[in-house]
Amino acid sequence: MALPKLLLLLLVVGGALSLTFFPGSEAGDVGVCYGMMGDNLPQPPAVVQLLKQHGITMVRLFNADAGGLRALANTGIKVGVSLPNDNVAEAASSMSYAVRWVQSNVQAYPGTWIDSVSVGNEVFHQAPWLTHQLLPAMKNIQAALAGAGLGDAVKVVTPIAMDALKVPSFPPSVGEFRDDLAWSVMRPMVDFLEQTGSHLTFNVYPYFAYKYDSHVDPDFAFFRPNNGQHDPGTGLTYFNLFDAMVDAVFHAVEKLGNSGGRTRGRRRGGVTSTMGVPESGAPAGKGKTGVALAGSASTENARAYNSNLISKVLRGAGTPYNPDADISVYIFSLFNENLKPVVHQQPRFGNCVLPQWRDGLKRLGGPPYVQLSQDL
Repeated sequence: MALPKLLLLLLVVGGALSLTFFPGSEAGDVGVCYGMMGDNLPQPPAVVQLLKQHGITMVRLFNADAGGLRALANTGIKVGVSLPNDNVAEAASSMSYAVRWVQSNVQAYPGTWIDSVSVGNEVFHQAPWLTHQLLPAMKNIQAALAGAGLGDAVKVVTPIAMDALKVPSFPPSVGEFRDDLAWSVMRPMVDFLEQTGSHLTFNVYPYFAYKYDSHVDPDFAFFRPNNGQHDPGTGLTYFNLFDAMVDAVFHAVEKLGNSGGRTRGRRRGGVTSTMGVPESGAPAGKGKTGVALAGSASTENARAYNSNLISKVLRGAGTPYNPDADISVYIFSLFNENLKPVVHQQPRFGNCVLPQWRDGLKRLGGPPYVQLSQDL
């Protein structure tokens, strides 16, 4: 059945890069996540020049940093800003707060191409007590944007962690939302996103799935040649874990059925036609997380994963279940952030993205990009 177009954004490590169409499905966009929790990072104007030198035209901020937003003005770079989890409850309960937030963090930067507001980040995982306040917060921010005449230009999204799906979620055809989320949260959220022309967003990290499951083939996780994994439910074969995770979400969305009732059924059309991944990637080093979590964090694995993911997206390749899906990703992350709180410390995802970006473009025969003068 024909449904209003819903972009299904799976957040991945990266920034957006606008390219021409490729045969088959449309070429996706690739962007970068730009975190600022560090005392050794370049100033925003220098970062913007770095992005422009590498042809990166899409950036996701984890806040609405004034310096970053000013530096990104009049650059042609699309910017996603974020309302942190700490502000979700107030945005849900107070329309006046939502209006003030939009005025201060979106309207105040008319020269900056802000195209999305992420309300919260992995709320079901990081702040589950806010689960039932998330959609009201999204609706209030959307209403505030509409009141400012920005309801169509700026989309409201919320990044969701993969643990919103039941375990197991492999093979992909068994993908289904958890019982505590499916009908009370995800069903109305999908309806809201369809009504506003926005997109469902998921953070997709095959690296962590691999680290927590000893049965996962590392070649399958890092986009290297392998024998593939068969899905008996669809008869499809998967050759990388990223595609398998994305298709598990596609199947979960389909199982929500139609908005007219709680009947399960295949939900096809725009809901599963376009995909965005705002956060994904593989770490190049262990950082401060310890050997247990970062044992397979290496430059070699990060290069294989990120460069192959970038080239896959820019080729316009879909997934086995949705070969014509338009997939866009944000690569995590542009920099390592040395001031993150202990609870958010992670393997070193940053500082190697730009060389891997070049590798991904080379696979497409793209133009050479400037060599970095320093190890950022």
